[in-house]
Amino acid sequence: MHRTDISNPNYFHKVVDCQWACPAHTPVPEYIRLIAQGRYSDAYMINWVSNVFPGVLGRTCDRPCEPACRRGRVEQNNGEQPEPVAICRLKRVAADMKDDVARRMPRVEPRNGKRIACVGAGPASLTVARDLAPLGYDVTVFDGEAKAGGFIRTQIPRFRLPESVIDEETGYILNLGVHFRNNQRVESMRELLAQGYDAVFVGCGAPRGRDLRIPGRTEAALHVHIGIDWLASVSFGHVKSIGERVIVLGGGNTAMDCCRSARRLGGKDVKVIVRSGFEEMKASPWEKEDAMHEGIPILNFHVPRAFVHENGKLKGMSFEIVKAVYDEKGRRTLVPTGEPDAFFECDDVLVAVGQENAFPWIERDCGIAFDEWGLPVLDKGTLQSTVANVFFGGDAAFGPKNIITAVAHGHEAAVSIDRLLSGEDIRARPAPMTNLVSQKMGIHEWSYDNDTSLDTRFKVPWAKAEKALASIKVEVELGFDVATAVKEAGRCLNCDVQTVFAESACIECDACVDICPMDCISFTINGEEADLRKRLKAPALNIAQALYVSGGLKTGKVMVKDEDVCLHCGLCAERCPTGAWDMQKFLLKMAPAGPASRDRTAPAPHQGVPA
Repeated sequence: MHRTDISNPNYFHKVVDCQWACPAHTPVPEYIRLIAQGRYSDAYMINWVSNVFPGVLGRTCDRPCEPACRRGRVEQNNGEQPEPVAICRLKRVAADMKDDVARRMPRVEPRNGKRIACVGAGPASLTVARDLAPLGYDVTVFDGEAKAGGFIRTQIPRFRLPESVIDEETGYILNLGVHFRNNQRVESMRELLAQGYDAVFVGCGAPRGRDLRIPGRTEAALHVHIGIDWLASVSFGHVKSIGERVIVLGGGNTAMDCCRSARRLGGKDVKVIVRSGFEEMKASPWEKEDAMHEGIPILNFHVPRAFVHENGKLKGMSFEIVKAVYDEKGRRTLVPTGEPDAFFECDDVLVAVGQENAFPWIERDCGIAFDEWGLPVLDKGTLQSTVANVFFGGDAAFGPKNIITAVAHGHEAAVSIDRLLSGEDIRARPAPMTNLVSQKMGIHEWSYDNDTSLDTRFKVPWAKAEKALASIKVEVELGFDVATAVKEAGRCLNCDVQTVFAESACIECDACVDICPMDCISFTINGEEADLRKRLKAPALNIAQALYVSGGLKTGKVMVKDEDVCLHCGLCAERCPTGAWDMQKFLLKMAPAGPASRDRTAPAPHQGVPA
């Protein structure tokens, strides 16, 4: 194998598993250390620069960072499933415990004469506004609702996300000089383009819930509700009750929000019924756990057959019972078991079987091309449509996903718009800005706490059930207190503090090999990767994570380190008699829209990063 090029920004970025997995590339270990130090405002601002909505995401994020967390694969947990650091809930700690950060928001540059229209006031559009308004762009955000937030406000129940948090974090963006045209739904793309905007960003989400057209749907229509529409009606106070017996169809997060909301609005017998297996449900594992914790059963492998009614009154639903059968290629087919159909009585049904994009306001002859699924044809890297100055992001781009992906789209689209309006090639994406800084404070001391915590994951306390289930507006999760937050933060393995090896100083004494608690360092003869992975002190089995390979040493061997299981404990650097190993903090910052993305010699504008 060739010597590892650690100057490549993606090499150590990929070692920081949580940051690599985060669509917005939030520097997770950095803000967790700040939380442990009680620097909540600094931790909040680091989050805000990357993911824009720390308080919202600290309660509702889909947490792609947590399954990637190294702790989840190296922790010894007495035979139980190891658990990652509670990254999402620590983000909430920063949001809940920060000081007033309004003064730390970006300074707005003088207007540059360029006008941007954002359609929809959801997370993608607001991220575009957050990135472009401080640069001097005149940004106008249109939305059909009275307040900004998009599906954050309309579809996430208040018992998960208080409205005050949404108001605060959308307010930070609107206060950057953004024009918010509330209660003003865009009805025509042609008319919008005719208003002379230099660029248009479409972040209107996937506003249409899929229906379920099976026998009885029309006759029982009064008591069959589309999940996302029903949640919006609950959010705005138009719906305040539901029948005692409720069936929720669907296995995604929307279904979990529907069933838990129904439980609070009078549903005494609420059940979720899905056609797939429990493990195949699209809902996040913790969303399923929360629903079951509140006494809501989830019945799987039931395919809806009919809404059963009498004289227009819904009586219940019938289901075909199926099982999963897999062919030799692992493809799944649901086949009937032959058992009699199941029947469940109900008063109301909430249909949460998916969402789809709807663009009736975009004329099909205005130049924007759509694919066979009704999605816009986009450049996936730039989010540019077939009309050069029109961009899409969030659920409107590639279909329903989540908030953090919408934020990532907003950042990318802002870079594209800025480069386009600066006369530059928008496909030439700037590389991230990175550095490596030694954490050495003495011969055996580091500027970070490298002691590996043996604590298992701490649980977030909940409000008492009788209080939480009595109101749709009582927040269920209470968040960590300071003491628990510090202990949970201590579980972070500081994966951004990298083990950096200088082969010129190595005397091949094997001291680092002997002390490594994970057996992830080996000195061996070089070879092809597949062969080399098998010959290490402990085989490196995860081929998705690169090996760290040195140049040739004096004996002709090379140092090979398995990055996948390293604890970043620094024992190798402490034990090394020559200083061949060093612990260096890796900081990666994605280039934001503005001078940093156009000309690296120009200073970047103030972006609210803590000193």
